[in-house]
Amino acid sequence: MDRGATGEPLLEFLAVMRRLRAECPWKAGQTHRSLVRYLLEEAHETAEAIETGDAGHLAEELGDLLLQVYFHAVIAEESGAFTIDDVARGVTEKMVRRNPHVFGGSDGDGPRDAAAVNEEWERIKAEEKDRSEVTEGLAPTLPTLLRADKVVDRLARAGRPVDPRGDDLGDRLLALVVEARRDGVDPDQALRDAVRRAVSDASSS
Repeated sequence: MDRGATGEPLLEFLAVMRRLRAECPWKAGQTHRSLVRYLLEEAHETAEAIETGDAGHLAEELGDLLLQVYFHAVIAEESGAFTIDDVARGVTEKMVRRNPHVFGGSDGDGPRDAAAVNEEWERIKAEEKDRSEVTEGLAPTLPTLLRADKVVDRLARAGRPVDPRGDDLGDRLLALVVEARRDGVDPDQALRDAVRRAVSDASSS
């Protein structure tokens, strides 16, 4: 199988989405807002495919996720807001800008391990966003554990580490998030894995 990236399938898919938008009544009636539920659904289904380790399923779900990206881009193209090329150009520039250890030259002064690279990424991102509030830029639709994990991380970076000491359930859950971050564990993913094990155990008993 040829794994070279020619770009032709993406151009073909763009043409398909433009035609569907023009000729399919349902797709013609969609808006950015009406598609939000499908974007979230496809993102969660992609995560499920990743965590269950099914490569074929993952390829399918990535296609469905790509569909959402192109759908939104074609809608925006119609109004003149932006195009899929603008989307690709913007994220390419961002990746180059936030990875100076790769694209910033060969002087050898950049970070050499994953932790240092992540620190540099977060520093550059914070400078770009000019955050004044710890929750700035965090989508309210994020799963609660993921949101808590990001807040704990940002507070720690700001020199205000979270140290939950209360006895109510919320404090205990937050303490587990702090523990997970300290151990390098994604708490949201860990809970999903635990739920899968519980379902599997119940099914086999």
